[in-house]
Amino acid sequence: MTTIKLHNTLTRKKEIFAPIDPTNVRMYVCGPTVYDRAHLGNARPVVVFDVLYRLLRHVYGEDHVTYARNFTDVDDKINATALSRKEAGASGSLEDLIQERTDETIRWYLDDMGALGALEPNEAPRATQFIQQMIDMTEALIASGHAYQAEGHVLFDVKSYADYGSLSGRSVDDMIAGARVEVAPYKRHPMDFVLWKPSSDDLPGWDSPWGRGRPGWHIECSAMTKALFGEKFDIHGGGLDLTFPHHENEKAQSCCEAGEDSFANYWMHNEMLQVEGKKMSKSLGNFFTVRDLLEQGVPGEVIRFVFLSTHYRKPMDWTAKKAEEARQVLEAWYNLVGDEPSGKPLAEVVEALADDLNTAGAVNFLKQLRYKVVDGLVSKADFLASVALLGIDLQMMKWPRSFVRERAEFPHASYEALFDGVDIFFVERPVGIDETIAREIAIWLNLRHAARAKKIFSYADELKNGLIQAGVLIQEGKSETKWEPTEGFDIANLPELPSLPDDEALK
Repeated sequence: MTTIKLHNTLTRKKEIFAPIDPTNVRMYVCGPTVYDRAHLGNARPVVVFDVLYRLLRHVYGEDHVTYARNFTDVDDKINATALSRKEAGASGSLEDLIQERTDETIRWYLDDMGALGALEPNEAPRATQFIQQMIDMTEALIASGHAYQAEGHVLFDVKSYADYGSLSGRSVDDMIAGARVEVAPYKRHPMDFVLWKPSSDDLPGWDSPWGRGRPGWHIECSAMTKALFGEKFDIHGGGLDLTFPHHENEKAQSCCEAGEDSFANYWMHNEMLQVEGKKMSKSLGNFFTVRDLLEQGVPGEVIRFVFLSTHYRKPMDWTAKKAEEARQVLEAWYNLVGDEPSGKPLAEVVEALADDLNTAGAVNFLKQLRYKVVDGLVSKADFLASVALLGIDLQMMKWPRSFVRERAEFPHASYEALFDGVDIFFVERPVGIDETIAREIAIWLNLRHAARAKKIFSYADELKNGLIQAGVLIQEGKSETKWEPTEGFDIANLPELPSLPDDEALK
């Protein structure tokens, strides 16, 4: 069996992954607060842990892995949106409007993440479905002396847990100095956090031993993981920004409620995302959602490929150049395969992913295989399966096959005779070149390749001269050709496609 190694945030080192039960591997990832569309940064953990989910299924079996990702549907921003709709005249109670908004946003989220190739988790719990479990856990923490009531609130006592700060690697004093903490007179310690808080009459609330109220954020995930997985499970994941305070607080309250040796064995966190070298923010004008990119014509596979090209524990910079380069690589891969059934992922790809989810290494390896696939040295079926393990299904992509000769519109059917017995030639589209122009150049280069293969050199030279006239610089290889525009490139200078030699020359 493949040995998987994962970097554990808790121990600060890469460890061999040993599941509690290999027939029931359990992974929980913090999901979105569903008040609006998911922005690009929200999508990175989805892709990261989707690849891990696929790897775990590959190694342990599809029926032996359970992946849970929650929806936080109790939140002040959700309440504010519903209130504004009600004030604008929307019909229905506040609870109805909140339900309507969360249903709408969850549907958006699943559609957008599905466009990136993400599998839906086995479990997708909503916080509102586990309110009683949150109340039960809070009661248990009070009974054990780890929580206390104060002015309608219930707060966790961080001083009661000696290991508080072990996940984030911070002391309590450092946390106070570096964090924005809510100053409240009823707190025993500035870092104590809310497990339950009161709700006013105009806000959602549930009855509890401490009055009508709603849960704090951190208790939600602890209650849901316990309900779904029990007191101990294998992997807890999320973005690096959740390490503190969210995951630190989850760990503290869960361990105090269930026992020191409980909760997650492995903690994984992906680094943050930038856009063109800067932090994504509305003030900088570089903030956009996944849906924004999709509607601009950026395929979901391209977004995913850009994510995969950087190791998950390194900051990722989204740039237009990277997106264009990703599109070109995927176009080339797309043209390698046809309708053949998928094979088995190549060992080198599995090994790269098993080494702390090294997607960048797997992508680079597959890039190098392209020519071997063309030459028949690597199975197309296995290449297809290897790319699929990364979450990209080449056969399901709805892209134009820009460089496949049978899609070319030749002036006369007799041009096809030139390709009899000649393998397809793949032509890369240079960065910044329009697809229509690239297709036309590809036709000329494919014809030149076929003419050279048939030893009709005069025709091959005529095609080359026409390309040079348009300002095309050709780089020809054994399995493909590359071209780039010179300074004077102008597609308008490309002459009409030269006439074919007579039929005798094609025989």
